[in-house]
Amino acid sequence: MRNGNLKGGGVLAFCLGALSCASTESADWRRSGEELAPYVLVLGTAQDGGQPQVGCECERCEDARERPRARRLVTSLLLADPASGTRYLFDASPDLVEQVAAAKGHPLSYVGEQAPGARPRLFDKIFLTHAHMGHYSGLLHLGREAYGTQGQPLVGTRSLGNFFNLNSPWKDMLEDGTFVFHELGVQRAMELGSGLRVRAARVPHRDEYSDTVCFVIESQSASLAYLPDIDKWDVWGPGKIEALIESVDYALIDGTFFRDGEIPGRAMQEIPHPFIEESMARFSKLPESTRRKIFFTHFNHTNPVSTHGSPQSQEVENAGYGIAREGMIFGL
Repeated sequence: MRNGNLKGGGVLAFCLGALSCASTESADWRRSGEELAPYVLVLGTAQDGGQPQVGCECERCEDARERPRARRLVTSLLLADPASGTRYLFDASPDLVEQVAAAKGHPLSYVGEQAPGARPRLFDKIFLTHAHMGHYSGLLHLGREAYGTQGQPLVGTRSLGNFFNLNSPWKDMLEDGTFVFHELGVQRAMELGSGLRVRAARVPHRDEYSDTVCFVIESQSASLAYLPDIDKWDVWGPGKIEALIESVDYALIDGTFFRDGEIPGRAMQEIPHPFIEESMARFSKLPESTRRKIFFTHFNHTNPVSTHGSPQSQEVENAGYGIAREGMIFGL
């Protein structure tokens, strides 16, 4: 994995418990003079079903069952702000239990608020990109059958809020105070304090239950785009993905599949994510400094790029792109 030299402190990675990583950088970076700088921690990089995926007997999934380091948790990020002692989750995945453990101590100053009779909140806010399994179903772990939080703020679009308000168990969890929903309008910014803010941009995706957004996290020094799910780039509109990449310091974007035909016997147009091969061809004309902002994430269990050291992952990195890995940190 490359260390970045971008504005905001670059990219570091280190091992967090059972999470896999591709570097031996130490967590002591937080004591090196930038202990008050905000940062984003990658908690997961897999598509909604994770790796191994249920019922799959492919070589990659069998390997993940046998070797914990080969596992991939479902896509999720943590924004940590040591200066204010706050932290924010981006997407509540089905692997939330392990990801809460991986987020322990990030930041060291975090102390969750506690409602009477409830446990401390695990996050100051939870931002949700859309209503597909891998991006919100982990919220179930916070309900009364498990953690039993109260007053946990959720942030999403009006469309997502309507979905929660109309469907159980989510509407029940809003009514009993487990969650409090905050609407974030598209192209509107939510201020988080300490110079941090988050804004949302609508992107085309299979919006059966809610619309889908890309989040852009901005500090006073740097910015990061989180776009784990989208249909083909052209569907979004001419030049929109390039403009997004140009506007930020880091872009974590949809890399669900490496190439066409990756799922035998299934028409890939039914799941129209941009293939990594397509993205690399499209972005090949961008300046190298711009390409180096791009990190692929949200890998399906069929995607060989998720295996560190595979020929496909080396091809991606040799072309100047990054591959998101659990435990990777982006300094803001």
